[in-house]
Order: sequence, then C-alpha cells, then structure tokens
Amino acid sequence: MSNDAATRILVPYDPDGGNDQPAEALEALIASVEAEVAELQFTRFTNDDAVALGQLLVQLGVGRNLPIAVSICKPNHILFRAALEGATPDNDYWLDAKSRTAARYLVPSLLVGLRGRRNGGRAEDNPMFDASTHAAHGGSFPLYIRGVGPVATVTVSGLPQLEDHKLVVEALRTFHAAEGL
Repeated sequence: MSNDAATRILVPYDPDGGNDQPAEALEALIASVEAEVAELQFTRFTNDDAVALGQLLVQLGVGRNLPIAVSICKPNHILFRAALEGATPDNDYWLDAKSRTAARYLVPSLLVGLRGRRNGGRAEDNPMFDASTHAAHGGSFPLYIRGVGPVATVTVSGLPQLEDHKLVVEALRTFHAAEGL
C-alpha cells in the first residue's frame, strides 16, 4: 500500500463533503455508527427518562452556547422539545424530518444517509424515500430497548449533521451510564 493510500484511509468521512472521499472512510463511519447502535441499548425508556435526557441535551447545548433545538418523541407523541438561543423555525422542520427517518428505518438518520452514499448514490435517489417529509442527515437516533427494539427517537438540529449526531450520542452515553440503563 502506498503512503498516499494509507493517508486517504486515515481521513475521516465528512457527510457534508463531496463524493470524492475514499470509500474506506465512508465504510469506517458506517461501522462506527453501527457500533453505537449496538452499544446504546436501554433496559427501559419512560416519559420521565425522556425529560431527563432532554434536559441533559439542553444543559450540554447551553454550556457550549450551541444554537440547537432538541426533540424526543414516540410515534405521534412529543415527549420533550426545546429550542435554545440561536435555533430557528427551520430547526423544527429538521427535527421532524430526521426523526421520521430514524423512526421509519429503525436506525440513526445519519446511518440512512451514509448507507445511501455507498457506490456514489444518496438515500434521496431511492424512489421510496420521501425527501419532502424525511431527511437522511445526522442528528436523530432511535432509543432502543434491549429485546424490544426502537421505541422513540432523540433528535438534535442546529449544527452540521455529524456534530448533531455526535451530540446525541454523547448525551445517550452519559445518560446510559448515569442511569445504569
């Protein structure tokens, strides 16, 4: 393997970057998100847990001065929603569209978008993907109950999509550890 090829593999994949990124970097990010899904399984998730997780995300956002909006919902039921300073009405659209994607495909919205990019495509190229109501952009993560599957979604909007995703994962890890779930 040449030095050039080794360097290409080490460069992280940017979902907001162009199509000229190495396939190895895309596959590495897909594997990383799939590992997060396997890791972040809960034993329960109640409405009170939703409020506590939402408050944790708000604390992280306020502490870092992030212009984010946060939503935690079950199908047809909003459990928590907040918009921090700098968030806009557009963030409400993104919260809903990313949450619908995670709920429909049962995986993080980032993973839907990344898998769609395999072989140079996009999730939006699939005629079954409704881009008017769904978004294959990072920031929504299903809340999985071990042995049951996804029961809700937690979504952040306001940052670049990979940063939205990372903030959600950080909060889920913190919440998971703190609650012993």
